[in-house]
Amino acid sequence: MPAVNTAVPAAPAADTMPRGPLMAIGALLLVTLVGVAAVRLSGADIREPDAAAVATRSLRFEDRPDGSVAVLDAVSGRQFHAIQGEAGFLRGALRAMARERRKQGLGSAPAFELIARADGRLTLSDPATGERVDLESFGPTNAGAFAQLLTAQPVAAR
Repeated sequence: MPAVNTAVPAAPAADTMPRGPLMAIGALLLVTLVGVAAVRLSGADIREPDAAAVATRSLRFEDRPDGSVAVLDAVSGRQFHAIQGEAGFLRGALRAMARERRKQGLGSAPAFELIARADGRLTLSDPATGERVDLESFGPTNAGAFAQLLTAQPVAAR
């Protein structure tokens, strides 16, 4: 006759984390979420005010048949730069701005504004849609790709 196992099952292991700290963490998360929701719903402007503009350039961008993008001074209409190849960040930022224009039924004619600020920040703004990109948020290399457009001179006609 087989032996019957009469061993008593082991009691469940005790919790390794005390309940008090877990409840405190949960309360802190809840208070944080309620605070953020209150600020967002109040409509308060939480952006830091912009510093004064020290340089501004009005720009237009035109696609070329060879796949490049011509950068034109919107005031003179003269080309002063060409975006060729990948130019990932430049093209990506412009694509996002163009997408917003298409959604609002606007063409590419209105100029963009590239604004250098007294505190060193750089902003690409689209007055036609109200969209803006604070370029320094993407690092100095990416902001530098746009910074060179502030001082570039027109290219010679071909």
